[in-house]
Amino acid sequence: MKMEAYQLSRLLLLLSFFAFSVLAPAVRAHIGDFDEVWKKRAQDAQKAALDSYKENPEDVTNQFNKNVRKLLQGTNSTRRSLKRKKYTGPCLATNPIDACWRCKKNWAQNRKKLAGCAMGFGHEATGGKNGEIYVVTDGTDNDMVNPKPGTLRHAVIQKEPLWIIFAKDMIIKLEQELIMAGDKTIDGRGFNVRILNGAGITIQFVKNIIIHGIHIHGIVSKEGGMIRDSIDHYGFRTQSDGDGISIFGASNIWLDHLSMSNCKDGLIDIIMASTAITVSNCHFTNHNEVMLFGGDNSYSQDKIMQVTVAFNRFGRGLVQRIPRCRFGFIHVVNNQYSNWLMYAIGGSQAPTIISQGNRFTASENLASKEVTKRDYALPEVWKSWTWISQGDLLLNGATFTTSGDPKSKQQFTKANMIKAAPGNTVPQLTKFSGTLGCKVNKPC
Repeated sequence: MKMEAYQLSRLLLLLSFFAFSVLAPAVRAHIGDFDEVWKKRAQDAQKAALDSYKENPEDVTNQFNKNVRKLLQGTNSTRRSLKRKKYTGPCLATNPIDACWRCKKNWAQNRKKLAGCAMGFGHEATGGKNGEIYVVTDGTDNDMVNPKPGTLRHAVIQKEPLWIIFAKDMIIKLEQELIMAGDKTIDGRGFNVRILNGAGITIQFVKNIIIHGIHIHGIVSKEGGMIRDSIDHYGFRTQSDGDGISIFGASNIWLDHLSMSNCKDGLIDIIMASTAITVSNCHFTNHNEVMLFGGDNSYSQDKIMQVTVAFNRFGRGLVQRIPRCRFGFIHVVNNQYSNWLMYAIGGSQAPTIISQGNRFTASENLASKEVTKRDYALPEVWKSWTWISQGDLLLNGATFTTSGDPKSKQQFTKANMIKAAPGNTVPQLTKFSGTLGCKVNKPC
């Protein structure tokens, strides 16, 4: 009976996907000519998303928490400072994702080990692990249709899997959005790589992407035009929104150790039935609408969206949407939230939000003490939404309004929670969020 119910639910999801995708204008966002190439990509991406969807997402959240607890039991670190002082001591890997690859002197000779280190819903992302190393040697971005070999744009449009690294420090000003093909890793370790003051990165109708160790800030909207999106296809794109990273109808995505700030629209948008995604170890500052998970109240296909947000620092100058969710299942675990200006976690259209072991420090503003926001629905509607807070530390008057059936909390038992007090663990777990400043031949 359980297998029959599982197959029926997948069939219903599949039917709703294909009935809607051909008709919905939103599916064609920024694609000026939704030709046969894009139609096939959309269909392939939707199938990949369904294949990545976890019928029992609680299994993923519980396994995540077990791994964190295991690491914490093996350390006696008492470092609790929240200040962002430059660390000068020996290499430390303070959470289980970093413990998988950091502090090894030969990390640069074994870069692809990173591909096995993701946790949460994006844990199956391998990026370009099965491909060659591509070294970006040229930081220019002058030709959108025939990008120059050696540039980042030329690297990301190739058909085959690629692990993309950089030859030197670079500031890359993208003249138009950077449209990625699937099975790619952008690995900035070893150098100071900045996507700065230009367009952002678009991950649309593809699967299997890792972006690690780069700065993204000052992103602006661009007017669009003819842009190559693969080695054998280019087409007209309409004006881009100005997101730092836009994930659109994509699956198996891992964003790790990014430093992001000050983009025109969102820092990270995850929309149009994207799923199997982890955002981890990032440092976010100075931005209004930080992360949008689901962009349309009418797009119920976002019910398959499953995202893990873990070990991140949400720092100074952030206002709201940390994240703002529609539909979907969102696991927000062991993040540091400091002095948001409006609210931290918001939502509409009945998303499931599991908040575990986070540290919420409210600002002095009495109007922004509440972590959550549900102004998009009346209380008699949102009271049935599953929004759970377990082991969260609420400081300086912060409050978290939970909702949903209290019985639903039973599946997130103490046995699967982080045992250490959140006030002790979160500064440790997030200590090295953002880009790391790795140097070749030295522990990272």
